[in-house]
Amino acid sequence: MRINRTELADLGTFLAIARHRNFRRAGLELGVSASALSHALKSMEARLGVRLVNRTSRSVTLTAAGEDLLASLDAPFAAIGCALDLLNQHREPAKATGRIRLNVLEHASTLLLAPVLPLFHERHPRVEIDVRVSNDLLDVVDAGADAGIRYGGTVPQDMVAQRLSADLRWVVVGRPSYLERHGTPDHPRDLAAHRCLRIRLGDDRLYRWEFEREGETIALDVPGAVTLDNTQFALTLAAAGGRLAYLPEPCVGPSVARGELRIVLADWVVAGAGFHLYYPGRRQLPTGLRLLVDLIREVRPLGL
Repeated sequence: MRINRTELADLGTFLAIARHRNFRRAGLELGVSASALSHALKSMEARLGVRLVNRTSRSVTLTAAGEDLLASLDAPFAAIGCALDLLNQHREPAKATGRIRLNVLEHASTLLLAPVLPLFHERHPRVEIDVRVSNDLLDVVDAGADAGIRYGGTVPQDMVAQRLSADLRWVVVGRPSYLERHGTPDHPRDLAAHRCLRIRLGDDRLYRWEFEREGETIALDVPGAVTLDNTQFALTLAAAGGRLAYLPEPCVGPSVARGELRIVLADWVVAGAGFHLYYPGRRQLPTGLRLLVDLIREVRPLGL
């Protein structure tokens, strides 16, 4: 059976909807409006004589027929993508094309990607990069991404992982005026008498501040009336003088250099796992993403 161009486009539309279970996000991936996607899907369902998607105001789910179609199409379309990417590898690097979809942690976006992307686009101007920044522990496949970037200890075991940075030191910082008023902690347990910014992880758990010195390790549920999951917000609050913050050392470096913040408990610093790129093992790494990884390892914004 021969498939015409319209039918092939409709199948691509269906796959995007099936991956995202959301017309707006699928539309962003394909570069069309949600209403255009809805119209295309209705036309496809009418032509096939079967409903593929159940739509309500709150959810998008696949029917049994839709699940069967998704199972049949996923591998062949992935193979087509790999075939096209193989052709892309024969181009000169400056002529590489395509689109990379990444899901990255906030820290990875500012510390790892931001220093590298300007140079990347100078070298590979035809490669588009779509970055979703989120601290939620999302499934990159369900999110429709090619790959994700997380701290090494949080990469799912069924994924292929590639290290992109050295391990990162985490430090406690406070405004000098706060430390003069409330005192400087000499031991992690002294934090019990301080105001701290508590950290919410991507799975909604509260992070216990970790410390290590001469083989002794401590993990503390620090006191604090403010809980957050955003680094810039934490830096702003700490610099305002009301709280102590616990952050990767590269995040606080500029503020420390300007004298806005001071590192405390410096002899209790712990090194956390560095950033890793991860992706499903059954997928071939797209050429654009391979070039980005190569550049990160060349520039080494966080060491390696």
